Amino acid sequence: MSLAGLDGLCAGIADCTPTHVIGRVAAIERGVIRVTAGQGRLAIGDRVRLLGGSRSSGEVVALNGSGAAILAEGAIEGVRIDDPVECSGPVRLSPADDWLGRIIDPLGRPMDGRALFPGDRARDLRAQPPDPARRRRLGQRIDTGSAAFDTVLPIVRGQRVGLFAGSGVGKSTLLGTLARGVRADVVVLALIGERGRELREFAEEVIGPAMSRTVIVAATSDQSPLVRRRCAWSAMAVAEHFRDRGRHVLLMADSVTRFAEAHREIALAAGESPSFRGHPPSLAQSVMSLAERAGPGAEAEGMGDITAVFTVLVAGSDMNEPVADVLRGVLDGHVVLDRAIAERGRFPAIDLLRSVSRSLPAAASAEENALIGKVRRLLGAYARTELMIQSGLYVAGTDAEVDEAIRLWPALDAFLAEEARGGARESFARLSAILSSREILGAIGLVRPQG
Repeated sequence: MSLAGLDGLCAGIADCTPTHVIGRVAAIERGVIRVTAGQGRLAIGDRVRLLGGSRSSGEVVALNGSGAAILAEGAIEGVRIDDPVECSGPVRLSPADDWLGRIIDPLGRPMDGRALFPGDRARDLRAQPPDPARRRRLGQRIDTGSAAFDTVLPIVRGQRVGLFAGSGVGKSTLLGTLARGVRADVVVLALIGERGRELREFAEEVIGPAMSRTVIVAATSDQSPLVRRRCAWSAMAVAEHFRDRGRHVLLMADSVTRFAEAHREIALAAGESPSFRGHPPSLAQSVMSLAERAGPGAEAEGMGDITAVFTVLVAGSDMNEPVADVLRGVLDGHVVLDRAIAERGRFPAIDLLRSVSRSLPAAASAEENALIGKVRRLLGAYARTELMIQSGLYVAGTDAEVDEAIRLWPALDAFLAEEARGGARESFARLSAILSSREILGAIGLVRPQG
């Protein structure tokens, strides 16, 4: 055992308590267990164990004068009236540097069959973000391994980006590309409500060689909404552990939609009304408080940064559904993956015209911004006239910009799918080569007049 592991074990022993709050099951109503306990002895968020026939665990989701409402983490078959209930207090996590390369559950328990020792400091799952008045500004542009993200949709250190996509359009593959390509010290991946059969495949094939610097926090789709919601908070706590030690952390959460769905189930069980287009009023605050914990660290405390990628499942490409609408408003950029692009075989299926990086224009030089603007204008011109082009109604020579867009569209479309092995500088050189006309390059200052 390493010295850090020994310190964590000692801290865990010191945190043990010889006494536990005991209550009794009073009623079971609509999947919620009512427990009687002394006033002030239970708190919202406390984890409990049912000591009767079920031996299940749960969490306090509501309180009143007579006791608490418990939502179980597993099946409630076998629970009886008057069964004893033991309270173990709020869930806390003790991350450690030894967790790199490991797969854990939202309680910090190993899922890969090997021993895992806690760190020496327990963290609350719902911690506060750094003081906004003391946080650093966004940092420098980082290489990502993707030509699109190295150029037209740059990601900078401490940025929070939303990845909006339907199912089956290459979202997981893109996350793997970013995990391998982004130059970060640590990668933390939250798999919220994912299919269990995909976990090992994701770790071994999608993440691949980057697994040595990665911590995966996983909650599969069959688990309780308590576990699925806790997965996002636990992953954020792990990321904060490494951030506080001065590391640059890439946090990827897949997906915030499943986090929100789990929160909705819990909130409805606690008595909230679904007044926000089928979601409880607390949805917005829950999603925004999660996103705010990512980003740059505090400047004077030696913190690192958390660069975050949050995925959102959008049914029917509806960018105005509640989760997408709330998250888009608090992030520093959003990337839209389009099913029509995926169906014609281009991956990642980024719809550039609907995607925005709020790190621009600061993340690029004047010459690079001119290139980005030119690419957007050409792709926009092609999109406006695509139906006419495909139906044969457009006549060459009608519009010079559309003519140029038609000529360059195949190369620009292929560029968005390219890997970037040489970083942003090489990707911009490749982009300028596509826009090979000397008149275009001279107009934006990339080629000096000869003579």
